[in-house]
Amino acid sequence: MNNAVFLNVERLNFDHKLDFSSIDKLTKLTQYEASNDDNILSRVQGQNIVITKELPVGRDLISQFPPSVKIICEAGTGYNNIDIEAAKEKNIIVCNVPGYSTQAVAQLVMTLILNFCCSLTLQQLMIKRGNFDNFTKDILLPHFEVQEKTLGIICSGSIGRQVIEHALNFGMKVLVYNRTPRQWNNPNIKNVSLEELLRQSDFISLHCPLTPDTKYLINKDTLKLMKPTAYIINTSRGQIIKEADLIEALQNKQLAGAALDVQEQEPPALDNPLFTMDNVIMTPHIGWKTLESRQRLIELLAMNIEAYLKGKPINVIG
Repeated sequence: MNNAVFLNVERLNFDHKLDFSSIDKLTKLTQYEASNDDNILSRVQGQNIVITKELPVGRDLISQFPPSVKIICEAGTGYNNIDIEAAKEKNIIVCNVPGYSTQAVAQLVMTLILNFCCSLTLQQLMIKRGNFDNFTKDILLPHFEVQEKTLGIICSGSIGRQVIEHALNFGMKVLVYNRTPRQWNNPNIKNVSLEELLRQSDFISLHCPLTPDTKYLINKDTLKLMKPTAYIINTSRGQIIKEADLIEALQNKQLAGAALDVQEQEPPALDNPLFTMDNVIMTPHIGWKTLESRQRLIELLAMNIEAYLKGKPINVIG
């Protein structure tokens, strides 16, 4: 039986509610709550399969991996934490798990959009501050219907497409920007340029992987194209947005608000101005963390391992 090691299982199984039996029956699985550069090399000795969750595994480490290591399984979709080229040079396969959190992240995106429509967070904030004017006077906060509003989707992978489906069910119009346009069979979905999407959208939702081309895609120049009534939502990777530019745009009322499940630095510094801005919703990268998504991830991870053991690896990177 092949040996497998999960180097930082606590990142995934933080509540100790996950069932790993689907992997256990395929391998002899060793789990470590957390690992770092000082102990990773000793922990991968004699292992055939290395499993990580958003754990930085760079060239220096991979170049020293023993010959026993044949595959690195990223327990998630993003793989910018692994040096893919270094793995190739060692003939180590790298695979990821796309699609495991599609429903959960899309649900979060729609929750944030609907929150903005009725100023839900601000309504509660007024109450906590002892301000009950909304109960005794005309409503003092934005309150509008999502129907007929325009949602801009930047990168329509599996999550982006699920968000589009939800948005259409709410009667929204959808603009999509992809480097390679997709074909849509719905008149309410339109492929557009990035500039047109930024100018026309009432809500903009980011679903890009982090690459050299997408890093700081949203910056001072692109933010200037947005409507002052528009909202931006990021559930993908924090560095898609240049935070200093976003903070300045929000302070100058260049856009109405932002919802950030991911940040440029995670966790953000406690003095980050975004924490104190009333028109910003901050969540601690929770989109993928539902119990259902995490258990689905384990099952899909087992499928990756099984495919590798059969000599037909799937979801291979590069």
